[in-house]
Amino acid sequence: MLIFIENTPRAYAWGSRDALPELLGISRTGDPQAELWLGAHPDDPATVAKAAPKGQTLIDLIGRDPERYGVDGGQLPFLLKVLAIGAPLSLQVHPDRAQAEAGFAAEEAAGVPRDARERNYGDPNHKPELLVALSETTALSGFRPLGEARRDLAALAAAAPEGAGRSALERAVSCCGEDGEDPERSRREFMAWALGGGDEARRALAAIERIATGGSADPLPADVDPHRLDALRELAAAHPGDPGILVSLLLHLVRLEPGEAIYLCARQLHAYMSGIAVEVMAASDNVLRAGLTEKHVDVPELTRIVDPAELAEPRIAARALAPGLVAWEPEVPDFRLMRARLRDPGEGEPEQGRPFVRDDERADRVTVDAPYPIVLIVTSGRVRVERRDAELEEVASVRRGQSLYVSAGGAIELSGCGEAFLATVGEGWTGVSQPSSAT
Repeated sequence: MLIFIENTPRAYAWGSRDALPELLGISRTGDPQAELWLGAHPDDPATVAKAAPKGQTLIDLIGRDPERYGVDGGQLPFLLKVLAIGAPLSLQVHPDRAQAEAGFAAEEAAGVPRDARERNYGDPNHKPELLVALSETTALSGFRPLGEARRDLAALAAAAPEGAGRSALERAVSCCGEDGEDPERSRREFMAWALGGGDEARRALAAIERIATGGSADPLPADVDPHRLDALRELAAAHPGDPGILVSLLLHLVRLEPGEAIYLCARQLHAYMSGIAVEVMAASDNVLRAGLTEKHVDVPELTRIVDPAELAEPRIAARALAPGLVAWEPEVPDFRLMRARLRDPGEGEPEQGRPFVRDDERADRVTVDAPYPIVLIVTSGRVRVERRDAELEEVASVRRGQSLYVSAGGAIELSGCGEAFLATVGEGWTGVSQPSSAT
């Protein structure tokens, strides 16, 4: 079955006021609209469009006939999102499965309310995630070589006026350890120092903010990447006085062009800063924060579960499956993400003034196997989706901003003029990663 689904964007403070309404073809509310969730997560399940009974969610649909609509008789193990990032998100890390199961069980046993500010684990599932840029997108993503962070901190210290601020930044340099020392231990110690609320860390942070925002009479440090200084300036404007600004110096600063992607497995520290993107993840909402937020930061738990190892490369390359069709396939069974780019020579460009590809890799028709359900969203133009080998031929014309739930069955064919993203389970899916019930 080809079933139209929809949802209301979630209004977080970091969202854009314009990007999601423009993509979805809906009215602006005047408030930030940050995330569109397309899946069966209990916190915000998608709704079957024009459903009877009214308000039927994807959870209801799957629960009514799990063998027909579910994944191996259960709910979806993945969640597709569209992000409209108007301001930096919090620095955050997601637990692996063992950590999530243990943390959720412990908080349940302790009677911590699920909506409590200090609650860390909302469910017992892990949350690896993959993000593909629709516009230029900036992210802090995984730990970079510690020597690079030490070099930037030293340059910032040298640019600071003589006094307590410079001394505090020199202390920050020493907190990053020395060459030959254990970099993972040094990262944990730096995070504990930066997030610990001490006077010295606050002075170091204040000195960085003065330098980044031009509040110091001294010139900007030439040895620091100007993009890094721009990021520090942006973080200081969005989250003044937040120790996460210090922690950000430990992380890769990644600038993605449209169509580029990053993958973050569980336990990797990250924060998205700007842009519009499609994201797919395991069906979880577990988040432990590490700054750039007014929400609860549990420093001991954060430093316990974070992976302090260096991430060599945050980006993940797509694999070409066929003309016009690529896939991002991280080594996790919960999800994979495909992108189809289509061109009907008789229709011209999909939207005047809005070219949707940066190359000529398009196809008149794309075929996608569907042994498991697929969640599909069209991000440009209009795409015709057909399943010809069904008992009754199924056809849907999906315009920009609309979404489909495709039940498991025969292959679907995509044609038209546009771009669509399709999320489904990973190649290694066997059912073993089906999330446990959190109800």
